[in-house]
Amino acid sequence: MRKTRQNLKSPEQELRIFRMRALLAVVLVFALTGLLMGRLAYLQVVQHEVYSTRSEKNRVRVEPLPPTRGLIYDRNGVLLAENRPTYNLTLVRERVDDLDATLALLVELLELPDEEAEAFRVRSRQRQRPFQPALLMSDLDEAQIARLAVNRHLLPGVEVEAQLLRYYPDAEVMAHALGYVGRINAEELQTLDAGRYAGTHFIGKTGVERYYEDALHGQAGLRKVETNARGRVLRELGRTDPVPGQNLTLTLDKQLQTLAYELLDGRRGSIVAIVPATGEILAMVSAPGFDSNQFVTGIDVASYRALQEDLDLPLYNRAIRGHYPPGSTIKPFLALAGLAEGVITPDKTVFDPGYYQLPNDSRRYRNWLRWGHGRVDMERSIAVSNNTYYYSLAHDLGIDRLHENMDAFGFGQRVGHDVFGESTALMPSRDWKRGRFNQPWYPGETLSVGIGQGYWQVTPLQLATATAVLANRGEWVKPRLASRIGDEPVPLDLPETPEDITLSNDAWWDRIYAGMEKVLTGSEGTARRTGVGLEYRMGGKSGTAQVFSLGQDQKYNAEELAERLRDHALFMAFAPLEEPQIAVSVIVENAGGGSTHAAHLARAMTDAWLLEDEEPDIEELREVLENDDGSVAGN
Repeated sequence: MRKTRQNLKSPEQELRIFRMRALLAVVLVFALTGLLMGRLAYLQVVQHEVYSTRSEKNRVRVEPLPPTRGLIYDRNGVLLAENRPTYNLTLVRERVDDLDATLALLVELLELPDEEAEAFRVRSRQRQRPFQPALLMSDLDEAQIARLAVNRHLLPGVEVEAQLLRYYPDAEVMAHALGYVGRINAEELQTLDAGRYAGTHFIGKTGVERYYEDALHGQAGLRKVETNARGRVLRELGRTDPVPGQNLTLTLDKQLQTLAYELLDGRRGSIVAIVPATGEILAMVSAPGFDSNQFVTGIDVASYRALQEDLDLPLYNRAIRGHYPPGSTIKPFLALAGLAEGVITPDKTVFDPGYYQLPNDSRRYRNWLRWGHGRVDMERSIAVSNNTYYYSLAHDLGIDRLHENMDAFGFGQRVGHDVFGESTALMPSRDWKRGRFNQPWYPGETLSVGIGQGYWQVTPLQLATATAVLANRGEWVKPRLASRIGDEPVPLDLPETPEDITLSNDAWWDRIYAGMEKVLTGSEGTARRTGVGLEYRMGGKSGTAQVFSLGQDQKYNAEELAERLRDHALFMAFAPLEEPQIAVSVIVENAGGGSTHAAHLARAMTDAWLLEDEEPDIEELREVLENDDGSVAGN
């Protein structure tokens, strides 16, 4: 056995195997070394430009510089919208290794409630352009900034940026007129100019902020910076400064706007005041208002839900979107239509027994004064707001001519030049009803339109504009909110301005004005209590808009109705008659007759504008409104 084992072991063979293995190892080492050298040569020689550029991009970064948004002033230079310094939290997704872990840490550090945390995560995942920072949170407080700074090494791609944030000093009063800015959403991001809005997180959402977005925003700039491996900026290599947005000067008068809001005294309604000769909107109030500053930084879910569910609809801009039957405020316009069409003359009279009947129709269309006004001419019909006179006039005009003449005053149209979101409301016609209901127009519907009821709907801005055209003796000047963009004035001759209204006899304007003046100063005027002590000549017309319809023999009793079912109060006016400087429309929801509540508010507005040394006493006016039960007035 030993001899056999010794014969199996061969030293020569083992040496041969060792030499072969050593040779293979040497060949393998040389091959791998050659491969490595070839790869190094390829990377450093062939791919030199590619990796040099990548390295440069890691070291040098181009950052957008958002422009400063233009400021907004009132007509007297009072600041209405400013920019305040604040700190925003942004995130560049491409620089974040684990987005979920980063967001979880941020939520913990910022101590966000559950609802806010979810919104926070949604914003982080909104579509952004590559390497563009997404705005996660605005207006960080000092404690939050400190916690983020301490944990910065755990948050790659997350930055705290110092920026200017929009702020509205008189947010509640100006909310509907100015509008507000808010975060750019994913839909807006797809339509915006990428270069111009680089680094910008906010955009005008409503009102003036939305309409004049192009002028207010400006042009973004950029800077080239050198960074270290962690992305921290070491130095600035170059810069192109942003172009700031243009400042905007409005026609609004802050004092008059504030007064209008205070006059409404918490009631739902709207007041609009215009300079007839220039179309400058002095005040455009919708009440109740809301704090527009909440929407700039992003309103929380609970607060937004509360605004949406509020029965008073504070988010609803009644001045330009509220639809109201104009009631008797349109009677001067109908009288002008009757004169223009030759249906009436200023001295033609109609006998009013307290109602009107269509030929061969037993239904009685009642006057607000149930026993009637007797013999009524045009001026008296305006002063006492006689319905029977206008039932007869509307029937004689017919809906086609009535619609045509009211269209000339802007009813049923968007009348403002730069009023974003304005509604057309509704000036009904035969064709409209056929298209809407597939039904013919009935004569009784014409009578309803003749006293500003039925299908007819107006906005407060439309009513104020029509009043301004009336005060201008038919000359059209489009209402506008901006007087200057930067240093450039907004011209009076605006595009798409309707044609002027001309009458064959200019004296007819004076006769209409005389009837409107008697509303306030005549012995039978529906708003004669409001006209006591007037220091200038003023023309006006009251209106009462029904919220629901009464039966033919039913009598209206406000005390028996729920507050929200009571009539709306309306009043339109302009002054002074000789050279009108202000035209006003007032609508107060569910306040009763326009000859009481709304008329007093219109008087307070004209007093404030025309009598510079006198400021209306709000408390005294409240007492007047409480004591004036409308017992001597009409609708």
